[in-house]
Amino acid sequence: MDNRAGEMQIFVRVVETGSFSEAARQLLASPSTISKLVQRIEQRLGVRLFERSTRRLALTDEGRLYYERSQVLLAELDDIEQALAKGARHARGTVRVNASVGFGTWGIEPLLPAFWESHPDILVDLSLSDDLVDLYLERTDIAFRIGALGDSTLRARRIGVARRRMVAAPAYLDRHGVPAGIEDLDRHNCLGFNFRRASPVWPLRQGGRIVDRMVRGNLLANNGETVRRLAIAGVGIARLADFHIDRDIAAGRLVEVLAESGHDCEEVHALYPGGRHLPQRVRVFLDFMVPRLQAFIKRP
Repeated sequence: MDNRAGEMQIFVRVVETGSFSEAARQLLASPSTISKLVQRIEQRLGVRLFERSTRRLALTDEGRLYYERSQVLLAELDDIEQALAKGARHARGTVRVNASVGFGTWGIEPLLPAFWESHPDILVDLSLSDDLVDLYLERTDIAFRIGALGDSTLRARRIGVARRRMVAAPAYLDRHGVPAGIEDLDRHNCLGFNFRRASPVWPLRQGGRIVDRMVRGNLLANNGETVRRLAIAGVGIARLADFHIDRDIAAGRLVEVLAESGHDCEEVHALYPGGRHLPQRVRVFLDFMVPRLQAFIKRP
């Protein structure tokens, strides 16, 4: 009897645990049984799924593709069974969501109570991080991303456009002065980021052209919310998305500086794994959040 779904579940467990022995322990099986099952999959497909070494397992390109497609198929199977068991009108299950700290804190979190009023049986597993996550390896259903989209098998729904603005607290500007031009940033404390894609360069407009301006400061943080709070505390100048700091500007906690020099706008999307069938729990979350987040994002 064909049991490819069961084989896929075991293969996914091996990938996520990183070893045959740990997968075997969780599945109450022997490591040799798990290893032989993976070998059987490889023989049937005619490809190697893992590069094996004494220290670790690493997916081959074919193994990564099989892992990604297995996750989609298993999610579809789970959704079908849930729909038949409970009725197609009633969504339930877990939706794993990732977003940047600022977007999650100010955009997604305030919408969750109303979402649960309509969908009380959906568990939202929300992770906030300004680092980019691999949706397949992290078993993430939806990631809200700010910035250019790379080549990917992921599908996307556009949220809007976020513009980055330079801001500082009135107390900081009282002590250090208001920069009159981008060259004045050399004598200011510019708050930055330490994640991998971050750069100590701010793209700014000067004389009708875009220049990359090197900046320095005494803070490198891994999320925008930390940078925002320290800017409010008067530590230095921050460069953050407008949705993140517009309330602070309106309340007088932050003041925009060099408004004519800012230029960069970034697209905001909801990303999710591709597939012919989107799990119902993911679909209802997207359908609820996307139009409301579109209203949340300012458009240029």
